[in-house]
Amino acid sequence: MYKSLEDIIVAEKEKNLPFWKIVMQDDCIELDISEEESFRRMKRMYEVMKESDNAYEDNLMSRSGLVGTDGKKVHDARLAGKLVCGDFIGRVIERAIKMGESNACMKRIVAAPTAGSCGVIPAVFITVQEEKGYTDDQMTEAMFVAAGIGGVIAHRAFLAGAAGGCQAEIGSASSMAAGAIAYLNGADASGIAHAAAIAMKNLLGLACDPVAGLVEVPCVKRNVVGAVNALTSCDMVLAGMISKIPPDEVFDAMRAVGRAMPENVRETGTGGLAATPTGVEMRERITSL
Repeated sequence: MYKSLEDIIVAEKEKNLPFWKIVMQDDCIELDISEEESFRRMKRMYEVMKESDNAYEDNLMSRSGLVGTDGKKVHDARLAGKLVCGDFIGRVIERAIKMGESNACMKRIVAAPTAGSCGVIPAVFITVQEEKGYTDDQMTEAMFVAAGIGGVIAHRAFLAGAAGGCQAEIGSASSMAAGAIAYLNGADASGIAHAAAIAMKNLLGLACDPVAGLVEVPCVKRNVVGAVNALTSCDMVLAGMISKIPPDEVFDAMRAVGRAMPENVRETGTGGLAATPTGVEMRERITSL
């Protein structure tokens, strides 16, 4: 596994291979499989994301009763033309919520990189594919790009909210999606890295404060933030902007911020929104069920 995005940037130049193939070849070495098998596995992962999107049940509520049916609300509002952000971003919002709700309702999802952040990459990828007409093979290449970014983040920092707050989950997912969509729009490894860095910078310090310790409130809605942030971060790079702080240093900063966070905002369910009067009341009601 590559330990830095800079290493992948250098490898791209030395090997004259695209970011995604460098990551795939590394996967082949790590798992001792062929390139064909590696690509097949990753493609299947994306297929499962699409299957999960299609399997959303708009009348299903989580056992706690805290989440469910909001995906349909956004869907209906989008079709009615009520959304300020328009149809494209509306579809991204809708999918991010649907996937997060499906996770809370024990439906099948892909942890990308975690279950709590499972809505970010599917919402961005599926909607961009619809909008731009990319093939499934191209989306699979983007999946490898996202995986490569996630691998670097996992090495330099962390992916779990318990270790580094929600910046480690939603922040990482947003970073992975931003770099992957930048790739699909022609960015080289350097551009991919800067898109990932900008997305992460925007979410540094995000607390993990699940009400009642459940991956529901505010987790589902934060998937929306991560998805939209990925797209705006990508667009900034496509416009020619870069992260003034080198990408790998951004991930190092995320690690330092996570370590500095109090324990009560690192997935313990004892601080932040979970500790508000309403959050406490929700927890007590749920635990009495």
